Amino acid sequence: MSEPSPCGPGIIKRLQCRGAEPGQAQAPLDSAGERDFLAERLSLYFSATLCAAAGFFLAGRVIYTLWPARVARPVSLTEPFLLFHLASIAALLVMWLAVRQPGLSQRALGAMDAFGTIAALGLLSAMSGNMPASWRPETVVLLAAMAILLYRAAIVPSAPLRTAWISTLAVLPIPFVAYWIHGVSPDISAGAAAANAFLWALLAVLLSGIVSFVTFRLRNSVVRARRLGQYTLKEKIGEGGMGVVYRAEHEMLRRPTAIKLLPPGAAGENALRRFEREVQQTARLTSPHTVSIYDYGRTPDGLFYYVMEYLDGLDLETLVQEGGPVAPGRAVRVLRQICAALAEAHGIGLIHRDIKPANILLVERGGIADIAKILDFGLVKEVSGSADGGLTAENVLQGTPQYMAPEAIRDSTSQDPRSDLYALGAVGYFLLTGTPVFSGRTALETIHHHLQTEPEAPSKRLGRALPEKLEAVILGCLSKDPDQRPESAKALAGALGACDDVVPWDEVEAQAWWHARAQRQNAAKSA
Repeated sequence: MSEPSPCGPGIIKRLQCRGAEPGQAQAPLDSAGERDFLAERLSLYFSATLCAAAGFFLAGRVIYTLWPARVARPVSLTEPFLLFHLASIAALLVMWLAVRQPGLSQRALGAMDAFGTIAALGLLSAMSGNMPASWRPETVVLLAAMAILLYRAAIVPSAPLRTAWISTLAVLPIPFVAYWIHGVSPDISAGAAAANAFLWALLAVLLSGIVSFVTFRLRNSVVRARRLGQYTLKEKIGEGGMGVVYRAEHEMLRRPTAIKLLPPGAAGENALRRFEREVQQTARLTSPHTVSIYDYGRTPDGLFYYVMEYLDGLDLETLVQEGGPVAPGRAVRVLRQICAALAEAHGIGLIHRDIKPANILLVERGGIADIAKILDFGLVKEVSGSADGGLTAENVLQGTPQYMAPEAIRDSTSQDPRSDLYALGAVGYFLLTGTPVFSGRTALETIHHHLQTEPEAPSKRLGRALPEKLEAVILGCLSKDPDQRPESAKALAGALGACDDVVPWDEVEAQAWWHARAQRQNAAKSA
């Protein structure tokens, strides 16, 4: 089984609006991802409305240029109604630029939504009030109001009552403008014009409210469909052969979690038994360096899931991809933590069988940096064998070729805890050199190297000296003969701790590294 880290790169953030029933106030958007989604929708709303307003302004100028005889009098750019039209375009431009600013709160975005809509339509109403009465300008602004309010209701997350009061304030000036325009017009009475404008304005408010009601209710239906007990699913953050991982949140505690679901296509009884065995075995582990399991169960339609801690960090593969080979002291610090997790698992008769850089995550916890966590016990096996032992036999090769022990390749049933130590030695090699022990054009070629080829010394691969004792420990883990490897994870941790030629990677250096990385990420976001 090979899954991306639950907190790896490329996490896509999406809004899932919670809680409110149709007609109630909108549920608060309290995560950065949800605020980003609202900002994205408002940006789309204001940009499209801006383009439409500017397009109609330019189209009007073309019409007046091509057919001047149809206009009662020459129209110059200094006409008040054109200035109000330009002012509405400017207001929309300002709002579009404003909602694109990073770090805005949901309250600020909501205020911009309301102010921008009301201001833009207010300026368009003022525009119509300065147009000749013979042009029936109130119909122009009513059409604009209908289009803007319906588009807003469809695209911007908003509760129906909020949409109703924003729409009401936005169209409120139009009947008064119609009355004022036609007060001296011989063609139509001011009262009739105002009443007609009122009815169309009322229709705009009602229709926008209905659209908002439908979209808001659909959004809540999606949330209910994506809820597992007390947990609400957010975005998908990982997928592999044995499950799909979602970021989620506990409904009451608001605690971020990760939920793993067995995909519907794999929901045979045998797969369900394997998946359930995974969570039961992983839940037995209490090491701080193993991902914690909070809960598990089945959905009403029979899908099995379990809930684990959400880890916000980066896996070792990403670590090396971003910065190249790590310092020997840091490699020792990470490897010893993984040894502690494996020692517990091996002590209760479990082996992991898929130790690799992508399954080891570095996080900050309780103010301590570089805490290593083992993920993905989906291929875990009971050393003693059990009635369920055949559940893993369906895989010809169980693990990742670049990190598989020779005995695991020859016979998957012959693995023991020392197979995990071989994989951990390969992880250490990757950390020190930035490359896997063996690579091939195909998986078969890589497997052949693990079976037949002696590994190149890490210092030779790297092209510079490495601590000799550490190098010897890593090469010892990579012995083809399991009997030549360290006898246990605890023994390997002791051997790593005895490498007195390694300059330690202390907490100060770890904190400095994480702080520098956070600064780089912030600079990249604001660029």
